[in-house]
Amino acid sequence: MSEETEQEMPEARIADQPSDAIEVLKAEVESLRDQRLRALAEAENIRRRAEREKSEASQYAVTKFARDMLAIADNFSRALAACPPDVRAAADPQVKAVLDGVEATDRQLLGTLERHGVKPVSTEDGKFDPNLHQAIAEVPGNGKPPGSIVDVVQSGYMIGDRLLRPAMVTVARRGETPPPVDTKA
Repeated sequence: MSEETEQEMPEARIADQPSDAIEVLKAEVESLRDQRLRALAEAENIRRRAEREKSEASQYAVTKFARDMLAIADNFSRALAACPPDVRAAADPQVKAVLDGVEATDRQLLGTLERHGVKPVSTEDGKFDPNLHQAIAEVPGNGKPPGSIVDVVQSGYMIGDRLLRPAMVTVARRGETPPPVDTKA
């Protein structure tokens, strides 16, 4: 082989390879572009997850403390319930002042809990919800539909969208039918 032939051969190979090389490079660029987009999407998902976890951590950080404070709120409520309005009205001014102080402290405690995301579980509609209420007894319904809430023994609370403590309730006994409604009256 002569020198000219050797020099022509690499040029011939180069002439054949550019289109192959371009295709290989295009495929590599596309692969790298795909990897980059996936990495960016993963980074965004990690950022969102971290943001959500941070938000939940701050929202639910007071859970254990709030649970402990609810025991105190319950005691304030029991203290106020132990003194009916007629006894309170007849009490001497010093006892009234103590009761007013207990009432104010109870309101302030519940207000503070509410500012930190702790809210009472609703029992106003009278419908028993096993996700929010804990039935501790079945009692005569006294005209209420079976399975509905008759009395709230202990208030329940939510923190954010999580149940902190279920409301302890008594429910109308099943099998008892409410009295018929008189439509003639």
